[in-house]
Formats: sequence, C-alpha cells, structure tokens
Amino acid sequence: MKDLYKTADWKAEKHVPVIDAPEKAAKDAPVEVSVTVGKEIAHPNTTGHFIAWIELYFHADGEPNPHFLGRYTFDAHGASGEGPDTSTIYAEPKVTVAFKTGKPGTLHAASYCNIHGLWASEAKLAVE
Repeated sequence: MKDLYKTADWKAEKHVPVIDAPEKAAKDAPVEVSVTVGKEIAHPNTTGHFIAWIELYFHADGEPNPHFLGRYTFDAHGASGEGPDTSTIYAEPKVTVAFKTGKPGTLHAASYCNIHGLWASEAKLAVE
C-alpha cells in the first residue's frame, strides 16, 4: 500500500495534506491539530474533482503501532437542495481535531483525491 501514497512539497502541490500542529505540546494537555488539503494552492473541489477524505494518525515514539485519530469525509461535491433559492455546497478539505498524549511522536495524515489518488505527509510532535 505504501507505494500508492504520493508525497510532495505542499507549497507546490495542491493534493498534499498539510499538518498544522504545535512543535511542542504540554504533557497530557489537549493538542489541537489541523489538516488542510490545498493550503498554498487551492484544490478545485468541484463535482468532478474533489478530496473525498482525510485520515489522521499519531505514532508515539517507542510504540509499535500508530493511534488512529479519525477519518473525516467530505461528502458535499456540488450538492444542492430543491427550489429556486437553494445554494450549491462544496465541502472544503480542512479538519481540526484535538487529542491528548503524554509522549512525543509523529503525526501522519493521508488524503484521497478522486482523480489523483492517495497523498500523505507527516509532522513531528514534541512533548514538554
């Protein structure tokens, strides 16, 4: 599976999930993490080209397996209601979550574009 995930510099590639997290987190305090696809270069998010989901994991240093923090789906790809005054909705691929950890480790994010496939990135998290 790992060969299916693409990576790149998020400043030049609109499909990479960008992880925004503090460099250091307080031990046992909530850590707020945001993941955005298309942070520097906006992803189109149209009916035919969209980000379907983002997944986020935390792999604590010294532990054998990562912790799955969640999968966040974006299901509105041009959805609209009925009637003349309804709007068309396009989901934006950004999510913010919070979790607690007493250990440093690595955040791993993955995303899926319906045309360009799987993308991944990671970021280190220190704990003080």
